[in-house]
Amino acid sequence: SISSVSLQTIGAAFVAKVMSVRSRTVTLGIWDTAGSERYEAMSRIYYRGARAAIVCYDLTDSSSFQRAKFWVNELQNFEESCRIYLCGTKSDLLGEDKKKRGVDFHDVQDYADEIKAELFETSSKTGQSVDELFQKVAEDYVHLTAFQVMTEDEGVNLGRETSPYFYSCCHH
Repeated sequence: SISSVSLQTIGAAFVAKVMSVRSRTVTLGIWDTAGSERYEAMSRIYYRGARAAIVCYDLTDSSSFQRAKFWVNELQNFEESCRIYLCGTKSDLLGEDKKKRGVDFHDVQDYADEIKAELFETSSKTGQSVDELFQKVAEDYVHLTAFQVMTEDEGVNLGRETSPYFYSCCHH
């Protein structure tokens, strides 16, 4: 189940989405800056420390994809550990007329592979792939967090007979 709470701030909207992933409750705190150039200088405030970024572009507008590349570059330079998801929007318009596509799917897929990003094509109007996108972000976060716990600096000493990690894991 997915629930959300939202509020408006200067230059961005904030939404908290509560989701369930593998019987865990995950709350995604989402800052939607809508790529507003007017507040570009403030944008780093919103993505500082972000674990994930959904960088959107309009599937019918090639210039918006170039702008998305700018934001990807910003994230790579300032938030190295931030996982990037590319999101083509307005896919419902392509269903009406394939000639409206302004961004070639294969070019975007090649770029996504190059930057190690997930790629989604969504429609806010129809809801196509929107839930799937947020579900993937939440699942990746849970998976990454679990992986980080397993690879902490201390690690797990497999030579010890009574490893506290295995005790806490297996004796609940």
